[in-house]
Amino acid sequence: MTSLVDVVWIAFLAGAATGLGALPVFVTDRISHRFYDAAVGLAAGIMVGAAVFALVVPGLELGSLWEVAVGLLLGAVFLLVGNWAIPHIHLVVAGEGEETYPSAARSEAVVEADIESDTPITTDDSEDDGRRALLVGSAVTIHNVPEGLAIGIAFAGGLEGVGTALAIAIAIQNVPDGFAMAIPASRTGLSNAKTVLYTTLSGAFPEPIAAAFGFALVAVVTGLFPIAAGFAAGTMIAVVFREMIPASHGHGYADIATLTFVVGFVVMVIVDVGLAV
Repeated sequence: MTSLVDVVWIAFLAGAATGLGALPVFVTDRISHRFYDAAVGLAAGIMVGAAVFALVVPGLELGSLWEVAVGLLLGAVFLLVGNWAIPHIHLVVAGEGEETYPSAARSEAVVEADIESDTPITTDDSEDDGRRALLVGSAVTIHNVPEGLAIGIAFAGGLEGVGTALAIAIAIQNVPDGFAMAIPASRTGLSNAKTVLYTTLSGAFPEPIAAAFGFALVAVVTGLFPIAAGFAAGTMIAVVFREMIPASHGHGYADIATLTFVVGFVVMVIVDVGLAV
């Protein structure tokens, strides 16, 4: 069985992938709506695939339907309560109370742009960038906690292949999150190196802590895996439906986002079948 130290390192690497998304700040602070929507759609598909194949299916195999179902509902409620209780990008408004979605790309300037054109995502209101970076960082943390729990729970259940596949999937989907945080952070006066560092820590810090908690909880409380797996899956699915899908469908490129969502789901199927055997 994989040790707690190994699980922490695996979750650390998966969370640190947010730093990869920050690397483009060395080259540009602009990205098109088309590309961003496609990237978010891909990440959403990977998360749904990970939730289903790496958590729900193993949970049903090792426990009852009701245990997994209860876990799913509790996870979704937990995510929604966290969204309500923790200040993050949902609190940023554009114009007359228009809500923006959890992405640095959905700023005031972007909301007012022509969504029918492939307009580069950029902002001119630099005085709000510090607050926006902090709020996006909070959103990234909200996402990383359930992801870390999922990794720890999978390994604690003795599903090393599943846990590895899940960690790879989470690392892939963390890259767009990193870019979403890095762009506003880079406009606060931080150097590019510090922007990459802080963006990396936004995933590399909470994810291994959550993974250690999930691992320890399931390892100590025998038979908790089905509920815990459902809980982690519920939080991930809620993140996708509440935040990622709306964020990828607001600029006129819903078809591209939908296609990449399916591609992401297929990627997770391949990763899961290839590693969880």
